[in-house]
Order: sequence, then C-alpha cells, then structure tokens
Amino acid sequence: MAELSDIPNEFVRGEIEQFIEREDERRHIIKLYSRARLEMVTLAAAVIEGDDEIVDDLTAAALKDGIDAIEVMDDGLIAGMAIVGIKFRDNFIYVPEVLCCALAMKEGMAHIEPILSESGIEPVGKVIMGTVRGDLHDIGKNLCIMLLRGAGFEVMDLGVDTSPEQFIDAYKSYDAKIVGMSALLTTTMPNMGKTVEAFGEAGLRADMKFMMGGAPVTPEFTDEMGGDAYGDNAMECVAAAKQLAGVTSSSKT
Repeated sequence: MAELSDIPNEFVRGEIEQFIEREDERRHIIKLYSRARLEMVTLAAAVIEGDDEIVDDLTAAALKDGIDAIEVMDDGLIAGMAIVGIKFRDNFIYVPEVLCCALAMKEGMAHIEPILSESGIEPVGKVIMGTVRGDLHDIGKNLCIMLLRGAGFEVMDLGVDTSPEQFIDAYKSYDAKIVGMSALLTTTMPNMGKTVEAFGEAGLRADMKFMMGGAPVTPEFTDEMGGDAYGDNAMECVAAAKQLAGVTSSSKT
C-alpha cells in the first residue's frame, strides 16, 4: 500500500498531512500522488498554491518533454484541485483562495484543451450551465465550470439571468443531457423549478437531468423543484455530473 513518504514533494506531503482528514480520501490521494512522476507532483503543488505563472510554465514544459496531455491533466492539474476541493469543503480555505487555484488550473488547461480537441477524444459528457433568471451572481457557477471542464466535460456557459427559454434553446442547439442551475438569492431560487417545468411543458423533461446549487439551495429544495442532483460546492458539482452522465470512477476528481 502506498505511503505518504512515497510522495516526492515535501509541500504536497504537508498538505495531505494537515488537511486531508478522512481516511478514505487520504488513501486515495496518497495513491494518486505516489504513482505520479515528480514533474506532475510539482505541477499539482503549483495548482494548490494558486501560482498561475508556474502552472503555465510547468504545463508547457511537460508537454514539450513529451508527457501525454491526459497525464498532465489527471496527475498534475486535477490532482492539485483534488486537494484544493477538500480544503474548501472542510473550510480550511474560502472562495477567493479556490478561485486563485482554479485560475491557475485554467492556465494549464489552456495548453491541454487544444491537444484533446485535435486528438478527437470524446468528452465524458456535455453540460449546460447558467445562473437562473433574475440572479446576476456567477462566482460559484464559474468555479463549477472550470472544474467540470478539467474533469473532461464540455460545458456551454449561458452566463447569468438565464430564462427557461434560454436553457431550452441551448439544449436544442447543444444536445447536452445535463443542465446545471445556480442561484444565490432566495427570490430567484423558484426559477429553478420553473425551468424544469418549462422542459416538461416542451416535452423534453425525460431527456434531461438537472443539477442545482448555490448558497441558499438545499437537497430538500432541489427535490421540491424537481431536480436530479444537488451540489454544495464545485467538487460536488463535478461528482454529481459524473453520476448523472454515468461516468465510472477514475483518477479524476
């Protein structure tokens, strides 16, 4: 069994020792990092620290050295965000820090995504994301989109103040099977249910799965609005999307 001492980076070892408290998660993270090459662990450390310039440089260097793009994404960028996500969930860090890390990951993904597109690798799924009508908040949604793309999903971002009709039009043009909706205001939360109803009235509800999230949203409210999955944070959003898309467990978070 892999041990913490097998990970070739003191900073990453310290992050795991200090912040990964659940035993199952600790075992998974240690296994993930212990099998990764040193360059990827160093890249992951830069993601955890939110250093976008170093992530940019290390990603470009790894690809230039012939390391496969999937390996760079999985063992470097996504592995780093796995620790970031756990720290965020357990309140060791907050939204500003997570956004710095996500933006650092985005710098790396800017090198990866064109390679994946040219290689013809199929996405694990397609997701339509939008903040519902009347709501202009998008920080949480944008963070979810970054992590979804890093996990292999294609995402259409409809932005903020998205009407049910806009969600339906996006479905017709994009052929996604998952819709993610966010709301930060209690006054706009019911528009999640109205969007689900609009898909039903258009005869499209059976084709779609709906994820819901946002600070005031709860699992109970999601059920009440007819949603299929709830995510408390960006990492849970990715997990929910994978479940709805039927993606089997892998090294990706």
